[in-house]
Order: sequence, then C-alpha cells, then structure tokens
Amino acid sequence: MSTVRLLKKDPDDLGIFGKIGFYLILILGALVSIFPFYWMFVVGTNDRGAVFHVPPLLTVGNQFFDNFQRVLDKTDFFQALGNSLFVSSMVTISVVFFCTLAGYAFAKYEFPFKNILFYFVIATLFVPQQLGVLPTYVIMAKLHWIDSFKALIVPAMVNAFGIFWMRQYISTAVHTELIEAGRIDGGGHFRIFWNIAIPVITPAMATLGILNFMTVWNDFFWPLVVLKNQEHFTIQIALQQLFSNRDGLDYGMIMSATFTATLPLLIVFLLFSRWVIAGLTSGAIKS
Repeated sequence: MSTVRLLKKDPDDLGIFGKIGFYLILILGALVSIFPFYWMFVVGTNDRGAVFHVPPLLTVGNQFFDNFQRVLDKTDFFQALGNSLFVSSMVTISVVFFCTLAGYAFAKYEFPFKNILFYFVIATLFVPQQLGVLPTYVIMAKLHWIDSFKALIVPAMVNAFGIFWMRQYISTAVHTELIEAGRIDGGGHFRIFWNIAIPVITPAMATLGILNFMTVWNDFFWPLVVLKNQEHFTIQIALQQLFSNRDGLDYGMIMSATFTATLPLLIVFLLFSRWVIAGLTSGAIKS
C-alpha cells in the first residue's frame, strides 16, 4: 500500500501492521519538523562554537542564561518583544474583523459591481509587496507616521487574502436560510452577522488570525523601512542587531534570542490550535 493511500485511510480500518506504519510515518514527520527547533535550543544553551560541532551537538548545555544575558546587553529585547506583540495583536484583530465583514458582504449580499470588485481584490494578490513600498512610504511620510506603530498597523488592517479566505468559507458555511430566519425575527444586518454568522465561522476566523499573526510577527522588511528609533523596533529588527559583531557571530547568543522570540508564536498556536485545525479541515470530510 502506498504512503498516500495509507494516509487517506482511517487507522481503525487498517490491520496491525498498517497501524504501525501509519503511526511511524506520523512520528517521523513530527521529529523532522521539531528537530530544527530543538537544535536551535541546544545551540542556545551551549557556547558560541557549538554550531560547528560535527556531528551536530544534540545535548542541552547550561549556558542559556549566560547567552541570553549578552542579548539583553546588546538590545532592548523585551521591549522589542512587547512592540511586536502589540503590533501583531492590533493588526490581527483588525484584519479578522474587517476581512470577515468584507467576506460576509461579498458572500451574502448583492450590490452593483460585486464580482468586478471581488476580482480586483483577488488581482492585488498577484502584485509583489515590494512594488507597494514606495507609495505606501510616501503616504506614511505625508501623514507624519514614519517611525511610529501607526505606519505598521494601519496599512495592514485589511488584506486581500483575508477577504478571499473569509468569503469562500462564509459562502459554504453560512446558509442563506439562517440569514432569512434572522431577518424574519427582526434582526438587523449587523445583528445577524454578529449573532448568526460569527458563531458558525469562528474556525475560519481563528485560522486567519493565527496566519496573520505569524506573518506580522515575522515581518522584517517593512519595519526596517519605516522604523528609525530603537524604542520602536520590533523583535525581528532587534534580532538583526545581534548579527553586527566585529568579533564574529556569537551563535549561542543569537540562538538563545531566536528561541525566546519564537515562543510567543508557539503559545498563540497552542491556544488556538483547535479552531485552526477545524478551519483548515472544514469541508475535507463528508458526513
């Protein structure tokens, strides 16, 4: 039996050897996925030469706090971490709210030029981000928002992928009969959206939220362009400062900082993983 066919089957429908093979594949995939993160932690707990060990060093050391202290000496790490948390949270909340509203309108309302507008939104997905940097920078400069969090938050408050994602999900998950029933009961547009649509599309909103949070958290280029003052730096800009070392790269210090900067992403995913998995697998299994 091929691997693809094996993964498509329910483990309960397989024989004993099929079950063993199924779970071995899952365990192997998990180990391959986790290993880079584990190795990053190992290097962060050892001296600066640990990264050059052959074969790779796999034992955890005892120098993590020493390495991280050097991070604190070189950067305002926790301030940058807080800046990234604030910016990522504000952008994620606004994207989930506005994209859900727009997706709901495109999915359930009829208005002039609806399809043309939706195609225009989708077309913006094919425009490279770098092409919009100059006009966006000029607008931010005209508004005197350079070197402020507003330059990071406002341009990212809505995006084409979020509108497309929510429109597609709402089209299949929110039945027109539910909306009509809400109107018969005297519900207004926003009340129907909030009380009827939102509970149904929570998995899609959680999926969009975590994907957007990760994107904003990992963004390096745009913050590098608009942020000038160190007190406004996000975590990615702060990590970049660790690479400017005349005595060579201190990989133990860099990996300890990188490991700590990755933890918020893991925490966010663990908190919302149930809804994310439900959103990504919705429609994949027929009842």
